[in-house]
Amino acid sequence: MRLGVIVPQGWIGEYDGWDPAEAWTRTVRVAEQADALGFESIWTYDHFHTVPKPTQEITFESFSTLAALGSVTKRVRLGHVVICAGFRNPALTAKMVSTMDVQTGGRMEFGIGAGWKRDEWEAYGYGFPSTGDRLANLGDQLEIIAKMMEPGPTTYEGDHASVRDAINVPKPLQRPRVPIMVGGNGPEVTWRLAARHADELNLDGLTPDELADALPVIASRCEEIDRDPADLRISVHVFATRFTEAGPARVDLLGRYAELGVSRVMGLVSTCIDTDTALDELIADAAEAGIN
Repeated sequence: MRLGVIVPQGWIGEYDGWDPAEAWTRTVRVAEQADALGFESIWTYDHFHTVPKPTQEITFESFSTLAALGSVTKRVRLGHVVICAGFRNPALTAKMVSTMDVQTGGRMEFGIGAGWKRDEWEAYGYGFPSTGDRLANLGDQLEIIAKMMEPGPTTYEGDHASVRDAINVPKPLQRPRVPIMVGGNGPEVTWRLAARHADELNLDGLTPDELADALPVIASRCEEIDRDPADLRISVHVFATRFTEAGPARVDLLGRYAELGVSRVMGLVSTCIDTDTALDELIADAAEAGIN
């Protein structure tokens, strides 16, 4: 099982009261440390406002954050957990991710979901479509983004998104494409979209017990379209409340995910903004759980 960390952005309030320049310096430090310590990946949230309520506090934007961190790291993979499909035109998103893959030497992961945080949608002028419309838009976006990474121009007509002879050059360095990760816990639509379009399904905050119950359903979504369930990797975004505290509970948590066949976990270690030892402790706990 691979181990990733979400770099601090301020979204859960970890940078409340900080000077923005000092907060950015700390974000860079965490990314560099994760790269040096051997973590498999670093991630950003795609949010504009703090959670649970929007406040006048720092929340660094996700794409510009990843682009900057790609330039100061050498080995670690980079991705979003996960972008909101409704915030960007899918052809532009594919163009951005493809360019970033070239800039980082082929280290990008592409995570996408339907989006949920209503206050952000409305504050930034997106409205707030119904759940069905948001999921339908995600389906169209997945079609376009995957095609934009293939050779040649892209044409696609969907109910929620369309492109005509859209050129995306440079293509990603990774072949056949940047890995696509669909994020979400919806068994009826999201998991079917992941089975059809994704290399990886990212589950949001599921405990090992909840994951054990979900795995047969996820496998059935693949079998519906004659896909081998083993071909769809499963990852888990572990909430910071469970990912941060070092010690036996975290060791047990990581070990249980690994036993269930999870391909990777990622989470925010909240204490990493205060001390350089937080990531060292996570590496130690992972090693004790048998994860290298």
